[in-house]
Amino acid sequence: MPWWGWLILGGILFGAELGLIDAAFYLVFLGLSALLVGLLMLFGFNMEMWLQWLIFAGLALGSMLFFRARVYRRLHAPGSGYDTSHVGEELLIPERIAPGESARVAYQGSTWTVRNNGQETIEAGEQASIDKIDSLTILVSK
Repeated sequence: MPWWGWLILGGILFGAELGLIDAAFYLVFLGLSALLVGLLMLFGFNMEMWLQWLIFAGLALGSMLFFRARVYRRLHAPGSGYDTSHVGEELLIPERIAPGESARVAYQGSTWTVRNNGQETIEAGEQASIDKIDSLTILVSK
């Protein structure tokens, strides 16, 4: 395969993982391996077809075995998902919210989903304390 063929294959595999398919980072390493073979050929390492495929397979398997799990864990590390910087602040609740139920509330210039995390009903017009912020939901209690 010519050098540009490897570069196109590598770009397609790399782009497919990043833009279309979540293949748990396998296509990224296949794509990078194809790009490396293409770059080797571009810089003058003319190889037989069988050697190109052997180098591609070796790079792909080696990089997947030694690097994929670490890179994938680092990029997909489970975080707590909670923002604790606003814990304890008071929030005016415009409508009645029973325990476990949600409502929409204006907070810091935006509209948020607020869920009653406590055991008591929060009546309309009452203040509630922010327990934590989970992604786009504010958990409050009376």
